[in-house]
Amino acid sequence: MSNSRETLGSRLGFIFLSAGCAIGLGNVWRFPFITGQYGGAAFVLIYIFFLLFLALPILVMEFAVGRASQRSVSRSFSVLYPKGGAWSLWGYVAWAACVLLMMYYTVVAGWMLAYTFYSGAGVLQGLTPEQVGAYFGGLVSDPERTALWLYAAVSIGFIVCCAGLRNGVERVTKVMMSGLLIIMIILAVRSVTLPGAEAGLSFYLKPSIENLTAKGFWTSVYAALGQSFFTLGLGIGSMAVFGSYISKERSLMGESLIITGLDTFVALTAGLIIFPACFAYGVNPGAGPGLIFVTLPNMFNSMPNGRIWGTLFFLFMSFAALSTVIAVFENVIACFMDRFGWGRVPASIVTCTGIFILSLPCAFGFNIWSGFQPLGAGSNVLDLEDFILSNNILPVGTIVYLLFCVTRYGWGWDNFIAEVDEGEGLKFPKFLRGYLTYAVPVIMLVILVVGYWEKFF
Repeated sequence: MSNSRETLGSRLGFIFLSAGCAIGLGNVWRFPFITGQYGGAAFVLIYIFFLLFLALPILVMEFAVGRASQRSVSRSFSVLYPKGGAWSLWGYVAWAACVLLMMYYTVVAGWMLAYTFYSGAGVLQGLTPEQVGAYFGGLVSDPERTALWLYAAVSIGFIVCCAGLRNGVERVTKVMMSGLLIIMIILAVRSVTLPGAEAGLSFYLKPSIENLTAKGFWTSVYAALGQSFFTLGLGIGSMAVFGSYISKERSLMGESLIITGLDTFVALTAGLIIFPACFAYGVNPGAGPGLIFVTLPNMFNSMPNGRIWGTLFFLFMSFAALSTVIAVFENVIACFMDRFGWGRVPASIVTCTGIFILSLPCAFGFNIWSGFQPLGAGSNVLDLEDFILSNNILPVGTIVYLLFCVTRYGWGWDNFIAEVDEGEGLKFPKFLRGYLTYAVPVIMLVILVVGYWEKFF
């Protein structure tokens, strides 16, 4: 097996690639509607607090395990802790979890590509609100069209990953992330200058305890806790692989802070795009996932030059989705290369063919297999796959990384700190050791239990 390992060409490439993996539909789709449901600015402040004190340290741990081992998640634990045991088993679970994530994420990425095309072609122009709603229903209920757009999303990931780490993954992600940030800023400026946007800005930026407690204070706190944790997709090693591609010139704490900052900037800017526009056009900002595919296209239809703004919006959504698809594909491909010594092209072919086939149940769950309702009436394959990953594997995986890095039964605190602090830049706050060892695992168990309670009771 070859021990040579590809590396990223630049620090910016590492930051954009890691941020691209983190910045996905959780930021630009889930964050605005969950903020709308739980009271705006006060919710955002709690979310940022949890992001810094819960998610950020775990992100640092994933990068440290990747950089120290120089391997993807399938082998990183066994390299750092050769005694084996349960640690090395988690590598396989995390690898499978990355595949599971792509089994439904690629379907939604396909929807984004479809809407970018439909908006650009003017298909949605002039439709009544009922017709716009019916159009999305028509897309997801058509197995052939859904499979076609799924194939488009997977094909883009395949082509980019096949081209290589530097020439494909790094180069394309830099372009996508730059494009995403530019489009977001243009859309945010347009949104906040709409007549009547002030009410949306007030809702979004002015903290209100009344809004926060409307659904129950602790319900809102738990929602902020969950969003801060899920936004970075931690626990399945999707970030660790990028740590394995970088040098030890920079300390990992500073790099992680920049990536978390970028992730937060995108989420907050998505709110600046959606809330002022919703209030300007009298739309409910807590409308749930349908906000993106039904509510916002209607809003763009009401705007001057709405076709242009709608196309730009769905292009930015597509960039957010595809940056995650490419990053997680790279992770799965790297696992095949590490584990079996395969070249990049055969690993890419097996990964992308496998993910396309495994994604079909999710695509068909809205049409020919809609009778399968695994979590009760109205649920579908996507709900089941998301529940297995988000409510089970992610919180358990986070506990695994925590205990591996802070206890003597794994890699250990001293090894973790030595790796994190190597290089120039911000050092890890060592006073957090007790909090990370005893408090955070309990918080993650609470997320796990409350997730089950909310789902079934």
